[in-house]
Amino acid sequence: MAVVRRSRAALFAACLVVAAAGLGACGQRDVGPVPAARAGSALAVGGMDELIRQAKAEGQLNTTTLLPHWANYGGLMDGFSKKYGIKVVNDNPEGSSQQEIDDMKRYRGQDRAPDVLDLGDSFAQSAADQGLLAPYRTASYDRIPGFQKDHKARWYNSYGGFVAIGCDAKRVKNCPESFAELLDPQYKGMVALTGEPTSAGSAFAAVYAVALANGGSFGDIRPGIDFFAELNRIGNFNHANSSVGAIAAGQTPISVEWDFLNLQHVDGLRAAGVDWKVSIPFDGSFAQYYAQAINKDAPHPAAARLWEEYLISDEGQNLRLVDYARPVLMDAMAHEGTLDRALADRLPTVEGTTSFPTQQELVTALAVVKADWPAAVPK
Repeated sequence: MAVVRRSRAALFAACLVVAAAGLGACGQRDVGPVPAARAGSALAVGGMDELIRQAKAEGQLNTTTLLPHWANYGGLMDGFSKKYGIKVVNDNPEGSSQQEIDDMKRYRGQDRAPDVLDLGDSFAQSAADQGLLAPYRTASYDRIPGFQKDHKARWYNSYGGFVAIGCDAKRVKNCPESFAELLDPQYKGMVALTGEPTSAGSAFAAVYAVALANGGSFGDIRPGIDFFAELNRIGNFNHANSSVGAIAAGQTPISVEWDFLNLQHVDGLRAAGVDWKVSIPFDGSFAQYYAQAINKDAPHPAAARLWEEYLISDEGQNLRLVDYARPVLMDAMAHEGTLDRALADRLPTVEGTTSFPTQQELVTALAVVKADWPAAVPK
């Protein structure tokens, strides 16, 4: 049997060709082909064409907790399915980040297990620490800012936004524009979150934003818990989940959630007679992004990896803008001239420089919320 040895120079030259074709990162040691379930890049499978071939052969992608109106997941799932002829099965669309992690464990080894995850950063780090995620470097991995990805490529952010206050102006006489105003007695029973902060990234971010508005920091989320405890004590906190249906029915007239969700309500709920106003609070500006990841035991490993390539492509990133979500590659695409300017110009302007908590600060903050929220803000 012949033994083939490649020189470092030959490998480097081959890597340059592959990188130029957009098939993977030159830093990858995978030279493939290897099974998709172990592939750390498209190059490791044998190139993007081979990854597409294997994904089409699998014929299905299992997603979970993806609401069609959330960051344009409806458009992304349709676009992926039409482009590659792969069926997308989306389970538990109303679920939370923690439920995604629970489902990975519950359905491990089963065909119904989720292939891919959409997680708040703190939950993504938790899943990575538990060894649940498969490392995979997309073709655009190096374009993602360093603080927006895991250095082992177990997860990377795709889109995000700022915490904002949404308000039904027909039901609320004076819509609040700051977190401090939420303590006003006129908002009794009105202020809601999207899910529970112990399990949902949007609600967790709201607690973080309120903490920053009340003397807290990325390293101290406790003031945010204390604020909601007081909001609950005086009767202003509404424990209902602020979904589209709840807003339309008048159950949650004030919602503290991501700006990209609140901004969608402006147009989406107009037909239901809702006059939705949106404000990014000046006393506690907080931005965060959502991470994408692959289940280490994905039943459709090639389709899972192709999905990640699609989401971080310029096409996928521009589709995020349709529903007001900010693409993680927004600055890079603007510089390269591939950003959809008409959609990007609709986003609200936020003054100042945006700062983000570190991975360890996120993990610590989530642990504090999980430990202290149930007793501090009882139902």
